[in-house]
Amino acid sequence: MSRSQIVALDKQFVWRPYTDMDAYIAAGDPLVIDRAEGIFVYDKNGTRYLDGCSSWWTASLGHQHPRLVKALVEQATRLAHVAFAGVAHEEASALAEALIKVAPQGLTRAFFTDNGSTAIEVAIKMAIQMWRQLGHAEKHRFVTLDGAFHGETLGATSLGGVDVFRRPFGNVVFDCIVVPSPANGGYERAFQELARVLREDGDAIAGVFVEPLVQGAAGMRTYSPEYLRELRSMCTRHDVLLIADEVFTGYGRTGTMWACDQAGISPDLMCLGKTFASILPMGATLASDRVFSAFAGGRDRALLYGHTFCANPLGARVALEVLKIIDEERIVSRVADLAPLMATKIDAMASMKGVAATRSLGMIGAVDLVEEGAVSGDERESYLRTAGWKVTDEARKRGVYLRPLGSTVYLCPPLIIAERELEGLLGEFAAAIAAAVAVG
Repeated sequence: MSRSQIVALDKQFVWRPYTDMDAYIAAGDPLVIDRAEGIFVYDKNGTRYLDGCSSWWTASLGHQHPRLVKALVEQATRLAHVAFAGVAHEEASALAEALIKVAPQGLTRAFFTDNGSTAIEVAIKMAIQMWRQLGHAEKHRFVTLDGAFHGETLGATSLGGVDVFRRPFGNVVFDCIVVPSPANGGYERAFQELARVLREDGDAIAGVFVEPLVQGAAGMRTYSPEYLRELRSMCTRHDVLLIADEVFTGYGRTGTMWACDQAGISPDLMCLGKTFASILPMGATLASDRVFSAFAGGRDRALLYGHTFCANPLGARVALEVLKIIDEERIVSRVADLAPLMATKIDAMASMKGVAATRSLGMIGAVDLVEEGAVSGDERESYLRTAGWKVTDEARKRGVYLRPLGSTVYLCPPLIIAERELEGLLGEFAAAIAAAVAVG
């Protein structure tokens, strides 16, 4: 089909995610990606774009990595799918072993699922059922941070602290205790309020969900590892599960294999997705022995939960190859080597006209833009702001594909990017911001 035919069909039949469909149908001009390779995606019209957001933070090893493609093709010729009910297969067994070997100490079991959101859903159910079976049915509430985003299922939406995502479903999601985020210099208030909540309500709390070091959808809000250390200590003291959402931060993005590693902590449950299988939808929830042992004692105590494609052989084989590539191609070390360049260039943008704040961590760089009419300190509707889209449009003219978070624009490129390519990307990023501010 021609490019125009694809767009016409898209506008006629597709309901797009996170999209004002009226505006899109009337005048939208999407990228029409025909192929991809390495750090680039190619429009049907031949234009090449550097994937500055790793296609929603997933293509950390780039596009069409030859080892992943080979693993996928080889697996498809032998075993593409089999139900995981009463069945074991080599791919899932080998992947589980590999995951536990690289996971934070104390995580000993892998429960496979379809994606990051359902990995969170699994953790919710594990935590609630665990406490009930240990004789503490009153421990059924969860604590989450202001600005948190943990996925799209109703359970994950319940944990969310970004109001614009949660509000439409406010009459059906379950209630959580939302505490202040330690991001943006709010450590003391966040620490004090968390301590108060756990002290006063710990007997009713099943777990604390946290995005370690970076709150992604809230605008790449970063905070110190010290908060994670204190959080781990408080959860242990009040007998509350610590549940780490490493769907975005895992697999080297922050400069260590897991963001939790920078705080030297181990969660009780850890949720994985996105880079997990890179080119296929798959995720996992890793659990400690304490959590796992609470389900012993007969079928009526088992975790009666699963998905049709959990432990899918295609995804498991590719996910295992992802781990091998990260190890053998020294991906985490590459991130550590490139992080200073990211930090230096992003920090320099703080002095640009129209820039309110900057921050970076590992291979994440974010710039908050001044938004006309926005109330200082009011982040509740920040995702709906438009300044970031102007930068996105300018970046597209410069051969860079970005996806803003309202008035926050960010870079989250594939971790395989070369230093000269990263330097070029950062230059185009700055140029796009300057151009967007200039045209208002």
